[in-house]
Amino acid sequence: MPTSLHHSALAVALALVLAPPALAQDHAHHAQPSPKVEAGHADHAGSPVEPVPPVADADRAAAFPDLAHSMEHGAGINHYVLVDRLEAVDLERGSGEAWELQGWVGGDIDRLWFRSEGERARGHTESADVELLYGHSVSPWWDLVAGVKHDFKPGDSQTWAAFGVQGMSPYKFEIEATAYLGEDGRSAASFEAEYDVLLTNRLILQPLLEVELHGKDDPRRGIGSGLSTAEAGLRLRYEVTRQFAPYIGVSHERAFGDTADYRRAEGENSRDTRFVAGLRLWF
Repeated sequence: MPTSLHHSALAVALALVLAPPALAQDHAHHAQPSPKVEAGHADHAGSPVEPVPPVADADRAAAFPDLAHSMEHGAGINHYVLVDRLEAVDLERGSGEAWELQGWVGGDIDRLWFRSEGERARGHTESADVELLYGHSVSPWWDLVAGVKHDFKPGDSQTWAAFGVQGMSPYKFEIEATAYLGEDGRSAASFEAEYDVLLTNRLILQPLLEVELHGKDDPRRGIGSGLSTAEAGLRLRYEVTRQFAPYIGVSHERAFGDTADYRRAEGENSRDTRFVAGLRLWF
């Protein structure tokens, strides 16, 4: 080997041996790949991924909890009274009054209900009744009811066995449908539906329809068999508070069949349109 090349090789060897540690580490860094890079590359490219564990019953229960509505919220005894109509009536001859109220006492499932309605005309009571019913809730919206009804007027007083259903139908119609069995094989049925139309938060329009049917003629009380009467009303109330609301409205009643004949025989009309004003309140 020539002397000049020998001296050059020796100088390079001495420089590498005597180099600072930082320079040596930097050289090593470029010479070898980083262990972290290799590990990461292995995780993404070569290492197997654990399989997704099967879904257990506990996982399904947590993802899809039972949302069934519980009708019973507590064991306490509560009460509610609604005076749906307490009104003065403008009759064709003179004036009159009318009322319709209902209420209950009990729990969320079982309740004792009472209902009453009636009319007075020119100082005389023309119709009045009261019902006492046991109600059992069969869904969040419907109750089955059974009990007794007593008619004070018209005619002689009479007691009926009553059973039916009441609650809220789809589209929020309040429904009462009740069948009655009375003395001497008499039978009757009534159907009532009403609906609240919110014009504003306080101004509410309430249409109402009420129909009555009877199984046989009852001349003493001026009632004929079949469809006896139908009444349609429209009342506009203003809720001063949720519990107190004055209203005005109009009501039209029509008698059918023998019931209409009985009324005409007494000098009354088979159709009657009335303007009303009254109060609706609950507590």
